Amino acid sequence: MCRILGSFAAGADRPEPAQLAAVSARQRHGGPDEHQVLSGPGWSLGCDRLAVTDPCGGQQPYRLPHLPGILAVLNGEIYNHAELRRALAARGHRFPDRCDGTLLPALYAEYGPAFAEHLDGMFAVAILDLRPGSTQLVLAVDDMGMKPIHLHHDPYDGSTRFASEIPALLAFEGVRISPREESLDTVLATRTSFSTHTALDGVSVLPPGATAFVRPGAAPVVRRRGPHRADPAGATQDVLRHEVRRLAEADVPVCAITSGGLDSGLVTALAAEHARETDAPPLHSFHLTYRGRWPDSEAAYARSVARRTRTVHHEVAVDPDELVSLLTRTVRHLGQPNADPITLSTYALFRAVRENGFTVALTGDGADELFGGYDRMRAALDAPAGADWAGTYADALSAAPRLLREHLYTANYRAHIADQGSAADRIAQELRSAEAVGADRLTAMTAFETRWRLPAYHLRRVDHLSMAWAVEARMPFCQPSVVTHARALPTAARTGKRALYEAGAELLPSSVLRRPKQPFTLPLAAMLAPGTPLLETVRELLSPARLVLGGKVRADRVQKLLARHLERPSQHDALTLWALAVHELWTEVVQGMRIPVGCAA
Repeated sequence: MCRILGSFAAGADRPEPAQLAAVSARQRHGGPDEHQVLSGPGWSLGCDRLAVTDPCGGQQPYRLPHLPGILAVLNGEIYNHAELRRALAARGHRFPDRCDGTLLPALYAEYGPAFAEHLDGMFAVAILDLRPGSTQLVLAVDDMGMKPIHLHHDPYDGSTRFASEIPALLAFEGVRISPREESLDTVLATRTSFSTHTALDGVSVLPPGATAFVRPGAAPVVRRRGPHRADPAGATQDVLRHEVRRLAEADVPVCAITSGGLDSGLVTALAAEHARETDAPPLHSFHLTYRGRWPDSEAAYARSVARRTRTVHHEVAVDPDELVSLLTRTVRHLGQPNADPITLSTYALFRAVRENGFTVALTGDGADELFGGYDRMRAALDAPAGADWAGTYADALSAAPRLLREHLYTANYRAHIADQGSAADRIAQELRSAEAVGADRLTAMTAFETRWRLPAYHLRRVDHLSMAWAVEARMPFCQPSVVTHARALPTAARTGKRALYEAGAELLPSSVLRRPKQPFTLPLAAMLAPGTPLLETVRELLSPARLVLGGKVRADRVQKLLARHLERPSQHDALTLWALAVHELWTEVVQGMRIPVGCAA
């Protein structure tokens, strides 16, 4: 697991070392163990390494003496690297170590740009082919988009630059900062940017399961690959057990994130089972809560899972007075706004994981999307024929419902969004189109969730905020065999996560199996209360002077919304206020993203 970066341009000079050092330093928190950047006329390729597989080997960029002119960098893990190494060795290739990424130059030499079709894992890979007559940059990400690559192409000089994180990308000279005009509506309507867009004009993200080809002076050409071949044979519990055991193997300490819910509970139970059966030390589990008495605490459920699975349990209690600092740090690390307050919890949780000596953490991300776990999915399935289930579904993704958004917007901004179209409109249309060509509603929703929302909303957050503390988050539910298995199940089995409840029947406490679904987040409505630092920060970010200057929302109506929340606390109003504040803070932070290098995590 690492952070990668690079640039590619035709006929350009060698990039300045100081510039490349600045880019590397912006994402070094994710790769503290080793740093190296190589460069030449018109190109650069670099990596900040978090040593997980073969910590003593695997120097990046990867080069093999018998393959001059092929360089590679990797962010992520290749789980089938031992199998690939054996096959490549049989073809005459030799490797200096057993690091998973060392084989990438040989894999590219054998299969060319189709190399990514042979990889099983979570990965963002850059291959620089400098051989005469075949010069190109090839970028590839895994099928689920667990590891991102952010891109900027300059149409004027033909240069392409990439990095694992947006703040690092912006440290390249020539990458201009221009927030998208519709970014506020996107945050309120969908909580974060979807598809290949980011909140910044000119900065895109490679879509899941895609390979990009960059020829000298040309714009990237992006092509989606077919899904990785996987064998989903067996019951749901068996398929998941196989993936948990694969992902629990590492050359560094491994733990599990235990929210107290079904998904993370299953992963925790199977990982703890694996530790016992292999005579490994007991599994450590981590749960985050907040000091004081707050509604909807899941700590008791997490403790119940830990007792049942016999883990060494860590209950991490964060002081609410720290939330303001956490907000600023998460916005900076994400590089674009994410309106879910879960970001603060995620950041603080992975900090505790690292401080307790763990480098790899297993999580339950991806289960709801694949196994139909969201309430909005159930509502859509129950909607009668002729009802606008797609529009209702899209509205359920929002931080502020459509009517409230339009009420808050200024006349000019409302007209602009009506003219350009909202992200919510595009989502609803995609769902309607899928149904129109014969897809059932659940398949249409699952396809949207896994292709667009999961990578942008969940996986990018987990990647950035775990790597902010140099922790590698591994997600068994996002592995090809589990994905293939889930998609092959009958509709009834993947509605309401029925297959997962059956898988957990013998593994988890009945209290966890019977409890209502609840997201892992912070009690926002209760924490936006008079006298709290969080409320004062939101007040400041939503001051009339700032909002009037922005020109997108009516300051008087935002103030009335805040007053209404303080009089009658509401999770819906609190989330709208939070989303507005996060976007306002992001617009401030993004203007200062050419910050001094080496700021603390």
